[in-house]
Amino acid sequence: MPVTTICCVGDIITDVLAALLAPLAPDSDTPAHIQVVGGGQAANTASWLAASGADVVLVGAVGDDQAGRERVAELTAAGVRVAAQVCPGSATGAIVVLSTLHGRSMVTDRGANLLLTPESVEAGLSNAGRLHLSAYTLLDPGSRPAGRHALDQALARGIPVSVDAASAHPLEQVGAELFFSWVRGAQVLLANSDEARVLAGEGSPEEQARRLADAVGGSAVVKLGAGGAVWALPDGELLTAPAPEVRPLDSTGAGDAFAAGLIGALAAGASPEQALNAATALGSQAVTTLGARPPVRVPSEVGL
Repeated sequence: MPVTTICCVGDIITDVLAALLAPLAPDSDTPAHIQVVGGGQAANTASWLAASGADVVLVGAVGDDQAGRERVAELTAAGVRVAAQVCPGSATGAIVVLSTLHGRSMVTDRGANLLLTPESVEAGLSNAGRLHLSAYTLLDPGSRPAGRHALDQALARGIPVSVDAASAHPLEQVGAELFFSWVRGAQVLLANSDEARVLAGEGSPEEQARRLADAVGGSAVVKLGAGGAVWALPDGELLTAPAPEVRPLDSTGAGDAFAAGLIGALAAGASPEQALNAATALGSQAVTTLGARPPVRVPSEVGL
């Protein structure tokens, strides 16, 4: 089977990751393990894809600064082909991540990511056989034209599209109806529990997944963390997969790794059942490491 090039479009970020060792103490000190590492939803997914053996190109924007050069260099070293738009006068995006065993909160400066252009997206899509889009690109007006161009061009060329819904609060600000108008036609929409609630309302994960699938005219996955995932297929069939039991360390990037497991397996010709199991396996592996990226090459039995 020919190798499918996967094009990931979205943020390239510097994460200042604070893995809290105790509950956050407002107006005082809280012990933590702190690292400065590469992040960004699309960049993380691209890294997990490359570590799993996939052929992947990442389209994103960085500043003409040391942080941007470091982010591109580390992604390249990880096996990702980076089509980076360099934006003079703008800083590479950065996020402060407060992470616990139960979740994380993020304080975000998207920086140069807001300046991503349709022209940069076009270059990355030229030889791609699959598009994975981080919805952060759609949810901010600055980068929205690039995100919409990526979707429009991929759908026009018959390239399968997956979209990660990104983040509940920006989705609330945009609204479900407008968001669905942008992503309709996607093969797969991925959302966590909070994002599914914003887009599909209250209900069971199975009900939410079916509503999301109907809204995009394709399929939809609701990610449930340690509870695994539910996938509503276009024909109405529901697939479920448990998450392997692991000792969690940091949940940052787990959803991005899940996306890599799913779309990487689909690109390699896996069945939906196999792809969902690959997704939960890779997402579970991600919570055993500190940071959003794979520390070493992923074993083949976990990846594709």
